[in-house]
Amino acid sequence: MDSVGIGEMPDAAKYGDAGSDTLGNIARQRGLTLPNLAHLGLGNIKPLAGIAPAAGPAGSYGRCTLASPGKDTTTGHWEMVGIHLERPFPLYPRGFPADVMNEFERRIGRRSLGNKAASGTEILKELGEEHMRTGSPIVYTSADSVFQVAAHEAIIPVPELYKICETARDILRGPHEVGRVIARPFVGTPGNFSRTPNRHDYAVPPPPGMLLDQLDGRGVAVHAIGKISDVFLGRGIRQSDKTKNNADGMAKTLDALRKTQDGLIFVNLVDFDQQFGHRNDVEGYGAALEQFDAWVPQFEASLSAGDLAIFTADHGCDPTTPSTDHSREYVPLLVSGPNVRRGVNLGLRATLSDIGQTVAANFGARLVEGASFLPEVVCENQ
Repeated sequence: MDSVGIGEMPDAAKYGDAGSDTLGNIARQRGLTLPNLAHLGLGNIKPLAGIAPAAGPAGSYGRCTLASPGKDTTTGHWEMVGIHLERPFPLYPRGFPADVMNEFERRIGRRSLGNKAASGTEILKELGEEHMRTGSPIVYTSADSVFQVAAHEAIIPVPELYKICETARDILRGPHEVGRVIARPFVGTPGNFSRTPNRHDYAVPPPPGMLLDQLDGRGVAVHAIGKISDVFLGRGIRQSDKTKNNADGMAKTLDALRKTQDGLIFVNLVDFDQQFGHRNDVEGYGAALEQFDAWVPQFEASLSAGDLAIFTADHGCDPTTPSTDHSREYVPLLVSGPNVRRGVNLGLRATLSDIGQTVAANFGARLVEGASFLPEVVCENQ
């Protein structure tokens, strides 16, 4: 659940995130009706307004600390598969330096617009018309370590935009190695622009030995849904489905469950973050959480006897704070399945790598980072 954080970490103030609590603040300010997640134990993790602790949670519950510095997509997902960063990916709140932009423009043969931190939708309102008139791609960043390039599909065709982003990825090495370069194609007319599903992320190659490498080496099939394949450059992933929105991701998850007998299904539902967190849309975020909650029973009914489901997040993105950035938060941990022990308090985990270590242990592998909670949640005879 991309960006569904559950309270500020002790060092949140260093990141400008004091008081951030994505789930807690939405529950307090808007109100949330999440009976199915509450039944699993969501309200047992910490006090949440209007979400009472379950007397007998149907799942196991806890929360995870982000041990690595940072609060972005790459950092959270990498830590989930056993990679700890020594230093955060670089950020550019005032735009990228002149030497980077000059080389970028020289190599793509076009001038660029923007070069600042901005909301993806707002910068289209600001510069979309000029882009269509000049043919100059729009470059922008965010609180995430990203170099984003937006272009109208009728002005710069998607294949060319992808080549432009590949050029940027080649330039952004060494001290300027951002976590991701992202192609952001859009369509429409001034005042009515909309981004298309043809987004593509160009990530930094993960170090060898992470969870997906380990599973691949053991012949374990990994099915990625959403932006997972982009985050990991397809490493160790046999099948990948892109998604248009949360509803599409949830539908494709159910389809993958029907077709997959064993292995790992790794899903990212991005709307919480992309559509609502970064836009400070409290109502939209809350509604998306309730739509997800309403889907949970259908998902659980699709689980086979030996299946284990883990619900978590990669960071926070509190829409109730003035900031539109990600927030440095703990993430929830809910574990369910037909044979999962009920009501186990998994406590405060030291790292998101505990999740990856648990998956690794299930398939007979071991990661460098993280402590498996598999023995705590699965009955010995399973």
